Amino acid sequence: MTMETERESMDFDVVIVGAGPAGLAAACRLMQQADKAEQELSVCVVEKGSEVGAHILSGAVFEPRALEELFPGWEERGAPLNTPATRDELYLLRSADKAQKLPNTLVPKTMHNTGGSQTRYVISAGNMCRWLAEQAEELGVDIFPGFAAQEVVQDKDGTVRGILVGDMGVGADGQPKDGYTPGMELRAKYTLFAEGARGHLGKRLIERFALDKNSDPQHYGIGLKELWDIPADKHEPGLILHGSGWPLDSKTHGGWFLYHGENSQVMVGLIMDLSYQNPWLSPFDEFQRMKHHPVLAKHLDGGKRVAYGARALTKGGLNCLPKMTFPGGLLIGCDAGTLNFAKIKGLHTAMKSGMIAAETVFDAIAAGDEGGQELTTFTEKWEQSWAYAELKESASFGPAIHKYGTVVGGAYNFVDQLFGGGKLPNIRDATPDYATLKPAAEFEKIDYPKPDGKLSFDILSSVFLSNTNHEEDQPCHLKLDDPAVPIRDNLPEYAEPAQRYCPAGVYEVVEDDDGKPQFQINFQNCVHCKTCDIKDPAQNITWVAPEGGGGPNYPNM
Repeated sequence: MTMETERESMDFDVVIVGAGPAGLAAACRLMQQADKAEQELSVCVVEKGSEVGAHILSGAVFEPRALEELFPGWEERGAPLNTPATRDELYLLRSADKAQKLPNTLVPKTMHNTGGSQTRYVISAGNMCRWLAEQAEELGVDIFPGFAAQEVVQDKDGTVRGILVGDMGVGADGQPKDGYTPGMELRAKYTLFAEGARGHLGKRLIERFALDKNSDPQHYGIGLKELWDIPADKHEPGLILHGSGWPLDSKTHGGWFLYHGENSQVMVGLIMDLSYQNPWLSPFDEFQRMKHHPVLAKHLDGGKRVAYGARALTKGGLNCLPKMTFPGGLLIGCDAGTLNFAKIKGLHTAMKSGMIAAETVFDAIAAGDEGGQELTTFTEKWEQSWAYAELKESASFGPAIHKYGTVVGGAYNFVDQLFGGGKLPNIRDATPDYATLKPAAEFEKIDYPKPDGKLSFDILSSVFLSNTNHEEDQPCHLKLDDPAVPIRDNLPEYAEPAQRYCPAGVYEVVEDDDGKPQFQINFQNCVHCKTCDIKDPAQNITWVAPEGGGGPNYPNM
């Protein structure tokens, strides 16, 4: 990962990769401590999206525990928490038109969003990050949106010394175009990696330092989300719906959400485990037909879909959490996998991991540390935190569902949470998500219904609503280790599942002039969800960052 080319460089005390909740919380905490200690500190945040929030996608019901620690006066500062959670409903969809509403007494306590000592809020995670960026800049943080961290800068002994920002203006042939600008080295005493789920640099660091040697393989879901404007008379701000069951079968785990936010808007989405077995499944099409169920349709009828997006999420929890420290840096947030899937919430735990990282790094620098050390004190502080305790209490949540199914696994989790969480034996799941896929011949091809243009839509019109754009004349950022694998191996064995697991129509099998199948990559459509990097059964696809500023441009997702 070390670049040999001589490039211009800039030096900082701390470089943070990714302007998500973990990275921005870390940046704010670093500068708060510097101000309190009256110490000079230079902090830089690099964000591959065209602006802060452009690549942020989450449900989201937000638990403000970490925010209250970071900014106790967040209300006066104008934090975008405007819609308190008012009512919870949980459903089991039994068929295309039947559902059972679960009584509150049977809902696991981790799924309760109303009552208790702390108010939760229906929010836009993108707008939350935009607000956090404003706070960070007021504190003196340098934020560089539109610049993609392409490589990790390391010494010969492997110590991380910063990052290399990708070149701008490189053609598809790999040669510089007019206006070519070489990427800069951003060097730092410590580098925090907060890229989100399946970060491409985090993935390499985990492999390079064997950070996952004592943990289970990480598990993922794909989250698909739409934003709808609905009639005012149907809008109930703070209403929160969750559910599982139809249209997913008993071997395919996942669940849906529908949240009433502010401004007569509803957020609706499906989270589908990437441990599914049937290669004919299309998460996008499952999501589209799911919205036709009466439980969901009654909230959307008469409304207008205004945004669409998709993103992988880390859901393995404590059992899959890698070591988060290495010489010269740390993994934080979903780059490590701090999401609490039992709550379907990860913003608060991501922020807390970033804050603890910031406190650890600042303590080292304030004591005269010139960088490059492995800050093992982070692990001690992290394991003493409430965020770690949350993950420990729900360690079996995902594995129980994988092993026993939604109903029995859900019952196991209900009993586990009833007795305080983590009291029952810890269940493990050591099978990587890509390895669960079975041959296409073992399943019937799924004939998905055509979209009606009212509740369900086609994939290309959906990608259009994500505002996705990439400069066409640039190298493809979806790398194939062996270009022959998709047609030679994946097509006969799995009917080439990339055509279906991608929620943006990036991958197609087309015929050439001789009628032979060819694997086509429409990288311009890529919404940076990382599903291909996770689910490809041959692990032949590697996602790397494209030219900075490319990808989706989500509004308030």
